[in-house]
Amino acid sequence: MFLPLFLAMLWGGSQALDSFKLQVQEFVMVQEGLCMVVPCSIFYPSRGWSPTTPAYGFWFRDQTPKPSLPVATNKPDQDVDTSTQGRFQLLGDPSESCSLLIREAHLEDSAVYFFRFERGDYVKYNFMEYKFYLEVTALTQKPEIYVPEILQPGHQVTLFCAFNWIFDECPVPTLSWIGNTVSPNEASSRTSYFSELTFTPRPQDHNTELTCRVDFSREGVSTENTVRLSVAYAPKDLVISISYTDEPALEPRGDSPHLEVQKGQSLQLLCTADSLPLATLSWTLQDRVLSWSHPLGSTALELALPRVKAEDAGRYTCRAENRLGFLSRSLDLSVQYAPENLKVMVSQANRTALENLESGASLRVLEGQSLRLLCVAHSNPPAQLSWARLGRTVSPSQPSDPGVLELPQIQTEQEGEFTCRAQNPLGSQNNSLSLFVVSPPQLLGPSCSQEDEGLRCSCSSRARPAPSLRWRLGERLLEGELSNASFEVASSSAGPWANSSLSLREGLSSGLRLSCEALNGHGAQSGSVLLLPDEKGLASGAFASGISLGIGVTTLLFLCFIFILVRTLRKKWTQAKVPAPAPAPAPGEAPRSRFSRRSTILDYINVIPKAGPLKQKAKPSSPSQPPPADGHSLEARKNQKELHPVSHNCPGPKSSLQASEAENNQEELHYAVLNFPGLRPWETQRPEGTHPEYAEIQFH
Repeated sequence: MFLPLFLAMLWGGSQALDSFKLQVQEFVMVQEGLCMVVPCSIFYPSRGWSPTTPAYGFWFRDQTPKPSLPVATNKPDQDVDTSTQGRFQLLGDPSESCSLLIREAHLEDSAVYFFRFERGDYVKYNFMEYKFYLEVTALTQKPEIYVPEILQPGHQVTLFCAFNWIFDECPVPTLSWIGNTVSPNEASSRTSYFSELTFTPRPQDHNTELTCRVDFSREGVSTENTVRLSVAYAPKDLVISISYTDEPALEPRGDSPHLEVQKGQSLQLLCTADSLPLATLSWTLQDRVLSWSHPLGSTALELALPRVKAEDAGRYTCRAENRLGFLSRSLDLSVQYAPENLKVMVSQANRTALENLESGASLRVLEGQSLRLLCVAHSNPPAQLSWARLGRTVSPSQPSDPGVLELPQIQTEQEGEFTCRAQNPLGSQNNSLSLFVVSPPQLLGPSCSQEDEGLRCSCSSRARPAPSLRWRLGERLLEGELSNASFEVASSSAGPWANSSLSLREGLSSGLRLSCEALNGHGAQSGSVLLLPDEKGLASGAFASGISLGIGVTTLLFLCFIFILVRTLRKKWTQAKVPAPAPAPAPGEAPRSRFSRRSTILDYINVIPKAGPLKQKAKPSSPSQPPPADGHSLEARKNQKELHPVSHNCPGPKSSLQASEAENNQEELHYAVLNFPGLRPWETQRPEGTHPEYAEIQFH
């Protein structure tokens, strides 16, 4: 019996439930202090009420065991919860709408709410199955301020503030501006969801705060938003920092403009600058750009110098620039290293052109020439330069410039190794060169003498390196060691001296020209000997013609008179001049016979040659070995020049061969010695029809 009744009640309840409906959000969230509307629609049966029947709606906080007073209702004289009184309100006609307005939400308003509807006798229903949950959170909603990212100083700008929380049924909040840039007129509050502010930024307005505030009620519930103004400015506060390989942290250098590093170290330079908008940063070395940053890049620019080299030294400049100006700062980088690239440059004979010499090079210099050696090295700190010869320090020519070594006149004893040394606290470097003194040939000779077997001539020369000697016999060139039936050439050398002798056995004739030539890589000299005619054949022919004895006696007396006169004049001459000594025989040679009965009128001719092709006359130094005995000293030839000049004052015509030799050959005959060993009684008369070859003979 109870079961059918219970089922009937369930069925009736389901029919009634189907006829009461409510549409509302299940979850509603609002921030503390804000106002919002919870939309709601109601559906109920059309029984037990007429159009004039009033409709009442109630919103309750769902509480156990039973609900308390409603939080909002439209029923007159109905008490409501004091915590929500005046803040919760039904909107519209409850017969159609159950929407709820919530003003100034409080955190304690968070709860589950349901709606109750009453109209007439039948429609009285709690919509427990259509609840919504209200969550009140902390106030985070802020007004939005619209401001350009960068304000240009001196250019007027307008800022906007808006509060994006608008409901038609909610009261309009009050907006106000707060900040140093706000004038008194613009600081007043305005009831609106939107506000604007116009002002002209100044440089001092950069980084200042500007606030837009929103007030919702008289109880002080408000929200605000603050922005920091960015007013453009030129670069400032530029800083250069450094770090080494073993020091990862950057080290600010402050105002120090100088930095010293050793060659091979790794270095990083960092440049930072403050500017708005961001400046373009760049690194330059001297006038060469090394790196730069993108205009919208970072506020810092790094420059890496791995394994610093000597050429990395110089002034590094960081420059920051934007459209409002620029700023730069420099750092002088000094790279320290031991001496390197040591070079020796040489200038010879007062020449201005310099020649680079490699270490260990050989330098050949003409004896008597000037030499200037210049030593140059790259190092930091600057190296101390010094010169040494054979391990002993040489005093510098210029104390203010010890890298310069001047040798005014090179002598043989200055040969050897010269070393330039460059040294600083980080190390040292040496560069050596070998100096060799060279000289052109200095010829001694040739000198010739008549011997039983023929004519013997000798020639000596001194030079560095030792010269080579050769003979010219007429147009024929004789070199080296030669020997045949007609002539023999013998040569020897010792140190800077070279000796050569020529023995002629056949082919002697008047007008024969002999030359001795000395040469090496630095010059050449030559001397000549010219054989004069022979009187022997002429005298014997005269006697064979049968000249009378009287004429011979007369001639003999005349010659004796001349001989006495010559002896007298010669005695006076020797008082004024000292005669030259006779040449000494060479070592190992037999003494030469003074004269033989078969000697010619011209026994020998001694010639001191002219200077060679070199314009500069070198002063002969003492030879390492004395010249051979065959040669004659220069001093002896000077004396001989004074004592035995050849006369060219003969009234008769000169021989055509002699004239051609004097005109065409630069190696003219300078000196001649004529010796008469004695008169032969049977050769004092000349045959008739003969004529002498010489018009005049002078004795001194």
